[in-house]
Amino acid sequence: MEYGALLVDYAGTFTDAGMARVVADARARGLRTALVSNADRAPAGLPDLFDAVVTSGEVGTGKPHPEVYRIAAARLGVAPRRCVFVDDVAEYVRGAAAVGMTGVHHRSVESTVEELAVLLG
Repeated sequence: MEYGALLVDYAGTFTDAGMARVVADARARGLRTALVSNADRAPAGLPDLFDAVVTSGEVGTGKPHPEVYRIAAARLGVAPRRCVFVDDVAEYVRGAAAVGMTGVHHRSVESTVEELAVLLG
């Protein structure tokens, strides 16, 4: 499978030290990137690493509802089956998988990097 996008959760995932580098590396390799959060709005001071930011407050639905994942994929212009979604909440990873995304349950930066290396090469 050739993936076209990396989508990540904010609190508990992107906020872990080292995850900004993971997203930056994916983007440098040509993957589209998105932040998907159940927050009301985009976090203040978010670095310019994302092609799209999708928040529940903005779109009116949140994880694990299927529509939030579809909206994020559509904003990136990438089919859900070509997206990898990373979140520290297993239920949210299952929600992404239900729409055809490949899910990575974030437990640590190291384990996420290892899983992404297998998936993305």
